Amino acid sequence: MKENYIAVPIGDPAGVGPEIVVKAIMDPKVFEAAKVVVVGDKGVVENAVKILNAPLKVRVIQEPGQGQYQSDTLNLIDLGNIDMDTFEFGKVSAMCGKAAFEYIVKSIELAMDKKVSAVATTPINKESLKAAEIPYIGHTEIFGGLTKTEDPLTMFEVHDMRVFFLSRHVSLRKACDMVKKDRIMDYVHRCTEMLKQLGVKDGTMAIAGLNPHSGEHGLFGDEEEEVYAAVEELQKEGYQVVGPVGADSVFHQALQGKFNSVLSLYHDQGHIATKTLDFERTIAITGGMPILRTSVDHGTAFDIAGTGVVSAVSMIEAILLAVKYGPNF
Repeated sequence: MKENYIAVPIGDPAGVGPEIVVKAIMDPKVFEAAKVVVVGDKGVVENAVKILNAPLKVRVIQEPGQGQYQSDTLNLIDLGNIDMDTFEFGKVSAMCGKAAFEYIVKSIELAMDKKVSAVATTPINKESLKAAEIPYIGHTEIFGGLTKTEDPLTMFEVHDMRVFFLSRHVSLRKACDMVKKDRIMDYVHRCTEMLKQLGVKDGTMAIAGLNPHSGEHGLFGDEEEEVYAAVEELQKEGYQVVGPVGADSVFHQALQGKFNSVLSLYHDQGHIATKTLDFERTIAITGGMPILRTSVDHGTAFDIAGTGVVSAVSMIEAILLAVKYGPNF
């Protein structure tokens, strides 16, 4: 087994995070690839072990090096921040929002201190974060703030197809307004650097079109003119980039290997393409930071939390990608 510590915060305790962590710990592929350091609450984790009838003992540790990384052991850094007497599955809760944030903070500290090679995150609930008065809307913003990264990059990887996003959690109207030459150029610069850090040094990046048929040169909108202008200048700088390429075909072409990545111009454009291809194996990677974060790309699933039926495929894939890319950071 490789000396490759991966920190895994359990996410919102009221969601499925604890269950997918326990299931992933038991997966032979994860056991062979990584030494998983779970960050969470002992009561919550032991409850998940009980729900799943998992043959695991929970070992509380203070540092990754104190763990016993064997098939029957879950190594936990216990923050002890959940009152199990008041805890409820599937409920928005300030207690759980605060706890989930604290698990992430601890995991980031471990990565920044080089005690783990990456962080693989589980789902959190935005309403619970808000109830706890946490000043961040989600994972990406938390990682950006705590690592002092102004604008972290989000990349999805699924079946060797990689997708970046020019904008994330903004309205579609605002996202269209953000399709500007300077922003596109900045993203291509930074996305290319992130790809190099991940070990992807060859190939061409494609920029997706925004409008039907990429606007047909102004017939269906003129936002693509910003893309054309950016691509022309980027190519002069020596970047291997093309676009706009119609969004109805660019993702298929990337999957076939024509492009090493796609820059999606708004949130759902890339999300729909990747998740339709393989929902469970679409993994989010946050880059442009001094540390690596991979993540499942599903929510807390409050409706099935505590039942043990949740699939851990996405969690397993997130940990394996953290193992794959973590040593490069």
